[in-house]
Amino acid sequence: MRLRHWARDRELRAPRSPQQLSTADLFTLGNAVCGFLAIYCTTTGVLIPHLTGTLSAANSRSAAATAVTLLLIGSMCDLFDGLVARKLRSSALGAELDNLADLTSFGIAPAYFVMVWGMVANDGHQRVGAAVAISVLLAVVLRLARFSCAAARPGIFQGMPSPMGALTVISIVLLNPNFVLGAVGIVLVAALMVSQVEYPKPQGKLATATLVWIVVSMGCLAAWATGLPAGETLLQIGASLQVALALMAPLMVIRRKVGDVRARRAEQRSAH
Repeated sequence: MRLRHWARDRELRAPRSPQQLSTADLFTLGNAVCGFLAIYCTTTGVLIPHLTGTLSAANSRSAAATAVTLLLIGSMCDLFDGLVARKLRSSALGAELDNLADLTSFGIAPAYFVMVWGMVANDGHQRVGAAVAISVLLAVVLRLARFSCAAARPGIFQGMPSPMGALTVISIVLLNPNFVLGAVGIVLVAALMVSQVEYPKPQGKLATATLVWIVVSMGCLAAWATGLPAGETLLQIGASLQVALALMAPLMVIRRKVGDVRARRAEQRSAH
């Protein structure tokens, strides 16, 4: 009897073969599908109508809202796959699948969104938009590669997480600022993704707050897409809050460094 129980426990602890997928992997694949569909919606709802001269404000708003909602669902899948993987056993493919899905949803999709924005915006510039989009894509590629190779402190991301970076980039586009200012902001977000600034991992109450924020963002997008009277205002508020949340960590770092400099100066003065 003990031998049989030992054999069963050993089998449960053994890693899955590369052909087997875990429950967490299904969320990861869902993330990748959402990223692909976001690119599809942006192409068919914004880019092609723009190139054929049939683009309307209502249709482009609906397509953009659908694409961003898909990326929000993808970020929700990304949140759940990590939580499920910690609760249940993950597969041998888990880490690789997660990087590939994140590259699709939080690298290629937002970069494509930025490139299309550079083509359709009234004050946009196609080549500049493409260059800014490349900076977003390369930042995510480098960030994911560093995440796979370098070990960070427990509970901490080094650099802005790619889901937050992607949603912040798209929020800047949705705010529809002056193209040059928006491009500069997007490049700064790309720089934050490969920076040394520390961001907390979404665990516990922070994971719950992140999930609530995603749902609220979907509501704002739905109100905007359907043309509700307050839809535009809700979108502006939601996008502005997303940008503010993304900037909170580097601002805290700057504040801490300024405080350290002041403390050292005070010590030097007291020593003299």
